[in-house]
Amino acid sequence: MKNEFKKQFEEAGLTLNQLKCNMSFSDFKLNSDKMIPVVVQDYENNDVLMVAYMNEEAFDITVESGIMTYYSRSRDEIWIKGLTSGHYQHVKELIIDCDNDTLLAKVLQTGAACHTGNRTCFFTTIAD
Repeated sequence: MKNEFKKQFEEAGLTLNQLKCNMSFSDFKLNSDKMIPVVVQDYENNDVLMVAYMNEEAFDITVESGIMTYYSRSRDEIWIKGLTSGHYQHVKELIIDCDNDTLLAKVLQTGAACHTGNRTCFFTTIAD
């Protein structure tokens, strides 16, 4: 992990928890942007919290730190979830789907997962 990210974790007072991972990023089937989508689920109650994307660097930081890290397509940068809001996602499990093209991250969510302040990004019903 790059020193700049280690420093950000240290400044936030986070304890790093390296994950034991039996796959590498090169094992994944990536989209055209060389990223993999990640469905994020609450480890305790199974609520779907959000969907985001990881590039290889974000995946490596997540595995090395135990804190969910993504690639922000809109900002074109690595995004450590919770670094500015304090609403961290501590990884409990990373699970790959049957096609190796989508990750399911089961996390312990601190605070809201959504930038709107909602616990989950999925709160607007459009059909029932």
